Amino acid sequence: MTRGVLAVLCLLLVAREASTQTVPPAVQAAPSALYLVVPFENATGEPRIYWLSEASAVLLTDDLVALGAPAIRREDRLRAFERLRVPPVAALSHATVIRVGQVVGAIDVVTGAYELQGEELVVRARVIRLDTGRMTPELSERGPLTDILNIYGRLARRIAPPNAGISAEQLAQIYPSLPAFEQYIKGLLAEAFEARVTFLTQALKLAPTFHRARLALWEVHTDLGEHSDALDVIAKVPPEHRLSRDARFLAATSMLHLGQQQAAFAEYSVLNRLAPDPALLNNMGVAQLRRPPGATGGRAVSFFGEAVTLDASDPDLFFNLGYAYWLDKDPQGATYWLREAVRRNPADDEAHYVLGVVLQASGQAAEAAREKELARRLSSTYAEWEAKQPGANTVPRGLERLRTELDVPLSLRVDAAVVKAEQSDQRAVAAFHLDRGRRLFADARDEEAVGELRRTLFLSPYESEAHLLLGRIYLRTGRQQDAVDALTIAVWSDPANAAAKELLDSLK
Repeated sequence: MTRGVLAVLCLLLVAREASTQTVPPAVQAAPSALYLVVPFENATGEPRIYWLSEASAVLLTDDLVALGAPAIRREDRLRAFERLRVPPVAALSHATVIRVGQVVGAIDVVTGAYELQGEELVVRARVIRLDTGRMTPELSERGPLTDILNIYGRLARRIAPPNAGISAEQLAQIYPSLPAFEQYIKGLLAEAFEARVTFLTQALKLAPTFHRARLALWEVHTDLGEHSDALDVIAKVPPEHRLSRDARFLAATSMLHLGQQQAAFAEYSVLNRLAPDPALLNNMGVAQLRRPPGATGGRAVSFFGEAVTLDASDPDLFFNLGYAYWLDKDPQGATYWLREAVRRNPADDEAHYVLGVVLQASGQAAEAAREKELARRLSSTYAEWEAKQPGANTVPRGLERLRTELDVPLSLRVDAAVVKAEQSDQRAVAAFHLDRGRRLFADARDEEAVGELRRTLFLSPYESEAHLLLGRIYLRTGRQQDAVDALTIAVWSDPANAAAKELLDSLK
């Protein structure tokens, strides 16, 4: 199938989904123009400017934001590419970038290419409007290779809505110098941790006030577990700098990793009083979980609960709340919030397993077995856990999840949109298998029906009708205990399933 045909099919899919599905909360809150800029293609393959592929996306995104045109951050773009199993490279088909843009809630997707003609850089870009499928005429800017920052600034002005109140000189000043910016981008792109540290350190040597590079270097040290180094790096951001709040947040996170829970909690608390944020509340809850029992400041569940109130789109916040209730020996609260976590992210293996432990402790054996089995299918970790502690029904400590991104507008958080799109795809496939299972059940082709229903439940674990049909098949094939288990899960998944409830009562 050609790229052109794929693109048309993808656009049709976008239009159909937009007209028939509920829009995710993160997308509903999105502005009328939300841009996704993908890496540009190195048209001539010139090796010395390989880094401009990613730099094109970073520069244009930053310039569009500065011009008042909301754009999806690099971190969210990479996360979306990873979740969708799309390589973070420039040579992507229009069909692929359209799909990514639609999933993350973008309105406009910017693609492009660049090439060297002698010592002159030529940059070309197009904007794809997702709601109409229209592509703008090609936009082109050129100039000396040393004038990269201004070249992309001019291009951004042609893409962004008019009347932005920022001068060309101000746009160019977003980055301190071209050499420092080049080292910064190479640091973001380097695969080896040592190379990342080298490039980012060099960027800071060239421009000591380029504190965005400090944030990137903090992340590298944190990924390496070098939390003292991370704290030293981030502490050099001055209090008056625009990134000071982010730096203080990351410094508190380093303190938390270093076991300084009280200091971390105090700093999070100060920042949250200045401007409440779900990331701060979440990490305050994590700090309280790690402090000795009875520590002053409040209960972890209270902070996680406030975080969920501010951001109901993040499954990790729901997991932390359910996990905290379990550690508080409140199985009812743990069950409720962990179910909310796995409903939002059915692929969360830890949430399924912890929920299984909670249900087993509450005497709901069939439901517990189902959740633990789902966890084992998603990851081999849990079989290893159980092998080390046979017969135990415990969960290790330390599963709470930290947030490392602060003050992200709800409209620019793409995780919820990506999860929603994944669930939409899964539901469509699950519905296909459920329909086949119904027809095979009606034709008494039980073995084939069981296969289709199990495929349904792998994709949609809480599909009550599938559990009901399995229960009926088990009954007519003489497997009464299996039928009771399936019907119990059918009722647990949907208490309003009267047929499952009636059939289950008749077996008791």
